[in-house]
Amino acid sequence: MTDEQNSLLRASNINSMDAFEFHHPLNPNSEIYLRFLGRAVGLKRIGVTIARVPSGKESFIFHAHQNEEEWVYILSGRGIAEIGDKEYEVEPGDFMGFGLPQQPHHLRNPFDEDLVYLMGGEAGRLDIGVFPRLGKRVIRDGESAYIFDESALQLFWSSKQSAEG
Repeated sequence: MTDEQNSLLRASNINSMDAFEFHHPLNPNSEIYLRFLGRAVGLKRIGVTIARVPSGKESFIFHAHQNEEEWVYILSGRGIAEIGDKEYEVEPGDFMGFGLPQQPHHLRNPFDEDLVYLMGGEAGRLDIGVFPRLGKRVIRDGESAYIFDESALQLFWSSKQSAEG
């Protein structure tokens, strides 16, 4: 599939890759098809993926990461990007970057053609995802993820307490 000791992934191979169909378990309108480019060339700490969202569907869910930066570059089609409390129509050539601290964000495709984009970001062992509209968080620890209601959070320790005490 790749050349030059697995560092080069040719366009013909990318186009023939089977896409992984994903539906976010907390969003019934989520439908996205993913081709994992970074994994194909052996990247472990950076994810790079081509994503396709069909007409009338959404990518994942309105979310923010607490430990990992991410970005999106629109290749074809149009979409609506929700970033914080604003919405923007996005089109080919538009770029979005989500540094830390991160604003919640989401992509949906209310238009007639597929929305295709390149996305990437850090792929650390531990991340916390926040779903502000649902009052939930997810902790990803390696290959496992755990979800809980924010109302269940109990303060265990804070740097403010240690500075005072």
